Amino acid sequence: MTGSENVAKFFSFRIRSWDLVTAGGVILSSATVLAFLGSFWWFLDLFSHFRVQFFLGLSAIALVLLFRRRYKAPAFFSMLAIVNLCTIVPLYFGKERQPSVVSRSYRSLLMNVNTESGVPGKVALAIGQLDPDVLALEEVNDQWISALSVPLQTYPFSKAMPRDDNFGIALYSKYPLVQSEIRQVGEADIPSVIAELELPDGRLTVIATHALPPGGPENSRLRNDQLAQLPGIVNQANSPVLLLGDLNATPWCSHFKRLLSQSGLRDSSHGRGVMGTWPTYLPILLIPIDHCLHTAGVHVTREAIGPEVGSDHYPLVIDFVLTSRSLKDRQQTAAPDAAPPHRWSLDILEDSTRAKGPFFVRRRRLRP
Repeated sequence: MTGSENVAKFFSFRIRSWDLVTAGGVILSSATVLAFLGSFWWFLDLFSHFRVQFFLGLSAIALVLLFRRRYKAPAFFSMLAIVNLCTIVPLYFGKERQPSVVSRSYRSLLMNVNTESGVPGKVALAIGQLDPDVLALEEVNDQWISALSVPLQTYPFSKAMPRDDNFGIALYSKYPLVQSEIRQVGEADIPSVIAELELPDGRLTVIATHALPPGGPENSRLRNDQLAQLPGIVNQANSPVLLLGDLNATPWCSHFKRLLSQSGLRDSSHGRGVMGTWPTYLPILLIPIDHCLHTAGVHVTREAIGPEVGSDHYPLVIDFVLTSRSLKDRQQTAAPDAAPPHRWSLDILEDSTRAKGPFFVRRRRLRP
């Protein structure tokens, strides 16, 4: 063998398909571990949002490698898949018991319409069909509000701050706003709506907020600061709180967990599973970043993903009742012929799941 042939052999290498599969497993395993370190560096925090994808990917890779009679690598990847599964499973347990005393049911609807790509006609149709009592719209500007003028006529009470930078926000209600304000929560120049509603069963504080996406060190810091400031607002509320918003954080994010622990808010998805809302254009990467959080005095009876409206987010539909002491006292003194609790139909949501295909239907079945 000549010297040139030896040099060519030294620099030549062959990549086999099985090696690529193993490399993919190593990458997903590394991401699984790094996801636990998100509180230390903004970039590592990004890994925490994709627990479902890590679990599915590692499980598939371990299964494929088993067919090659390789056992050490599949065992290792399976172990890391189980680690991810252990972070996912808690979302399917811990559902609150149905309260013994309820009056009527209310519906809230959170819609991030996407200023640029959303379809006003689809949004208007969804609002009309779902008929929420409380409507939170995000990423709205003046053109959006004008385009939705017909369905918004149903809501005589509102507070809005339209903007053209994807951070306009608006809250609409069928019930009076006792007080309402636009407030910048944290250092980011992003408006949130804080309002106290007078419902037939008592007062309810609604917080509609939209956090910055953590696409860099500064944006990540501002998002974390906004999440850190929310507990103070919640704790100052004089009535039960319902928080609706695109928080750009998943339940596995350390800053999201801190928000829950410091505020006493409860994640309405607990007991209902993973509610992926973004990105609609890439279903395999769907993650739950649109949330409904609530304090004691609010009981969520139903949570579902709404129909596709042209946005990169799916709407989030929440049916809830008030369960405060004042509600119980009011019912005890109510007239015997008082109207029974109103039960909302989710037929439109069932129709929307059939329209989205097997992937969405499979996710829909996970929620009771």
